[in-house]
Amino acid sequence: MWSLRIRSHVFLFAVFVGLSLAVPKVLADPSSQDAAWPDATTASSERLAQRQTFLEARDALSRRQMTRYETLLEQLEGYPLAPYLTYRELTRNLQKASPEAVGNFLEAESGSYLAHQLQRQWLHSLARQKRWEQYLSDYPGALGDTELACHALHARLTRGDKSALDEVEPLWNVARSQPEACDPVFDRWMAEGRLTPAITWERHTKAIKGRAYGLANYLARQMPDSWQGKARLMREVNRNPKALAQTARFREQSEAMQDIISHGIQRLARRDALQALALWRGYDAQQLFSHTERLATQETIAQRLIFQGHREQADQLLATVPALGNTELVESLIRDALEQLDWERAYTWLNQLPAEAQDSERWRYWRARMIEELALENTGPEPRDLYAAVAATRSFYGFLSADKLGFEYRLLDQPAPVSDAVLTEMEQHPALQRAYEWLMIGDTVAASREWYYTVPGLEHERIMAAGKLAQRWGWHRKGIQAMISARFWDDLQMRFPLAYQEHVQTAARDTAIHPHLLFAIARQESAFMPHARSPAGAMGLMQLMPATAQQTARKAGVPYRRADLLSPEKNIALGSRYLNELLTEFGGNRILATAAYNAGPYRVKQWLREKTHKLPYDVWIETIPFRETRGYVQNVLSYSVIYGYRMGEKSPFITAEEASAPF
Repeated sequence: MWSLRIRSHVFLFAVFVGLSLAVPKVLADPSSQDAAWPDATTASSERLAQRQTFLEARDALSRRQMTRYETLLEQLEGYPLAPYLTYRELTRNLQKASPEAVGNFLEAESGSYLAHQLQRQWLHSLARQKRWEQYLSDYPGALGDTELACHALHARLTRGDKSALDEVEPLWNVARSQPEACDPVFDRWMAEGRLTPAITWERHTKAIKGRAYGLANYLARQMPDSWQGKARLMREVNRNPKALAQTARFREQSEAMQDIISHGIQRLARRDALQALALWRGYDAQQLFSHTERLATQETIAQRLIFQGHREQADQLLATVPALGNTELVESLIRDALEQLDWERAYTWLNQLPAEAQDSERWRYWRARMIEELALENTGPEPRDLYAAVAATRSFYGFLSADKLGFEYRLLDQPAPVSDAVLTEMEQHPALQRAYEWLMIGDTVAASREWYYTVPGLEHERIMAAGKLAQRWGWHRKGIQAMISARFWDDLQMRFPLAYQEHVQTAARDTAIHPHLLFAIARQESAFMPHARSPAGAMGLMQLMPATAQQTARKAGVPYRRADLLSPEKNIALGSRYLNELLTEFGGNRILATAAYNAGPYRVKQWLREKTHKLPYDVWIETIPFRETRGYVQNVLSYSVIYGYRMGEKSPFITAEEASAPF
């Protein structure tokens, strides 16, 4: 679903350890489980009893009913989630825990998520108690935690190890404030004369660019007088980049002045790219900018010139650049030329792409289109050959190319190569057993935590085996992610599951939308994660915003509660009705309706109004202003074809009516 800002499909997981007090409702009422989840009641009676005992033991521990807790704990030997109880015991009063008890847990649960968590908490506890010898004994290094790294350096310094000072600068010289735990180390480092004005300036510049203005002000005060004027000038230019028009103030030849000018020009380009270009030409002739700084500034100006409609000036500027290193910039130039149907300019910029990018399905398709439009000869492969090569791929551009040639779509489908032995091994993997048990208890957050800590680091066949298990459990999103992690693209049953098929078919009958499209939307929106929530607030399988869902329900005359969005049946019903409204609004055109589902109908209408001439449908899709929406439309159209195959039916990629529609 769309919001005022296009949101990324990233789902937020809480950081608690899955030890809430209440016994989950799911065990008391198995019917509340989603149909696609494995039924918690189908396990052996022993395992069902263990789950219930675990929940009761967790509750007893939280209530400090220790006698009852210990009695229950004895019944959980071998139960996958029993370590969570031991972990809870240790962390309730960690500063009184013995190193032996912590060490025993870390050894017993080595490599697990809980061991990782306990190790970090233990080190923080040791640091608070200033038990530095024990800290150094237990600190393994490279934990990715700045605070723990600073504690380790401080511990070494307390032992007289001055070599720790050699490791301080990378921690200090960053664009943000560091934890207070680092202050003693930083103070000692500075007292030893390790901090130079040049290092301070470098961090000041990073802070300005990172919008950490409080930090920048603090750093400026630490500079010698001879540098403070430059710092004030940098902050002034950051606030008011038009100050660069007062060129006499920026004549000093120094790297610091070049930092100020480059940063200011790039800031100014956001507001007035033409003025930024004019000022840049003067400063570029005056100052000896590094190659990297010059190229970054020129590319930024060019990007903003294109965005502000000054194509000729952008081309002139970039003609002076020997080799563009910014693939994204060149692609934006190609798209800008395509939007103007300036095929010659598009072809010129296409040839400026790096060879690897030119060889992608996207740009091979567009090379063929450009050669056709320009009637070019002797340019290498003929358009038909280019289309044929791309049509051999299962992709948006492969399907476009197949339509061009009248070919059947290439839908290679083969199961992920996982042996029975590896599948059996992964069924016994402790982390996956814990993830499964959390799913059965109803805590998908804790289950996901176990999955993400363990599975991505496995060898590819084991990742795929984990994915197959997840699909068996009805955890479709993890099955899909496993195939992506293992880079195995051809198991279409895993990557495109027919999840919640009964609800999809019902919604399709109620709205006359083909189920292929509904499956494709749900697959793109949430990868069939029923409790998905986006940062913008969209919820459920089809990622509906609550306000939109409420309005859709009112129009349809159906009851609505916000919690309904986490019900697969109700989410699909409301999402399909909303999609049907968009299809009606855009004349049944799936291209426009899909774009509107992602970016909002107002934006799509605005994009259509802004066009000064009709565009071919493939050009319109390629030049959608929002990258997310462009990829979204391409994916949904492609997924519709794949879901047609999965259902044993043929689904048109682009209908004749859509291809001839005014864009």
